[in-house]
Amino acid sequence: MTILDSIILGIIEGVTEFLPISSTGHLILAGRILEIPPTEFLKTFEIAIQLGAITAVLVLYFRSFTKLETFKKIFVAFLPTSIIGLLLYTVAKTYLLGNSTITLIALGIGGLVLIGFELAHKRKPAALETAEITYRQAALIGVFQALAIIPGVSRSAATIIGGLFLGISRQAIVEFSFLLAVPTIAAATGLDIFKNYELFSTENMLHLGIGFFVSLIVALASIRFLLRFIRNNTFIPFGIYRIILAILFFIIIF
Repeated sequence: MTILDSIILGIIEGVTEFLPISSTGHLILAGRILEIPPTEFLKTFEIAIQLGAITAVLVLYFRSFTKLETFKKIFVAFLPTSIIGLLLYTVAKTYLLGNSTITLIALGIGGLVLIGFELAHKRKPAALETAEITYRQAALIGVFQALAIIPGVSRSAATIIGGLFLGISRQAIVEFSFLLAVPTIAAATGLDIFKNYELFSTENMLHLGIGFFVSLIVALASIRFLLRFIRNNTFIPFGIYRIILAILFFIIIF
């Protein structure tokens, strides 16, 4: 991996982390295009670089984490994700991360689900604000989020679709998805670094530091874009993008 690779991957992470198009999937495909050797460090890099994006959430939503009720709901949503993630960590790291075929299939199917859900979804939201999300809804959102252990599914897409299905407004579930990303990604990164600390040479730390900083800056703009976008638009364009991307990469790779 070169410094330029770190910058490119940082940009991709910052742009895609909070959009329903799978940041991990994009990082895996970008690694193939850039011809970065599929080492264990690259897999760890693809997880740890997300810290930059969640730092952007802390910058923009710091006050939300100081509200006890919101904090408790985030914790309730995080619990099922953390349990499932711990149980399937080895499977995900060994067989899923870095697997282009699984990533492309998940991207394509996820795009179809996103489009189909938007066309069929007519439910009037009961929870219009983040504060109105119930503990039951929070726990179920955590279950939906756990699907993102499959690269290409998208943590953001899973939580947003799950939230809309449960009767939460677009604005509320998107913001809750931002907040839930903080403990989820921090825990996933911490676990992976703990298990693979020997991979972090001085050079690797430099690459990760560059990727972190770039993804932080780009994620700040990406979050603001998504909040503006959902005011007058559905997520169908993201579904179409996922399908087109999956088809193009299937042609290129296979």
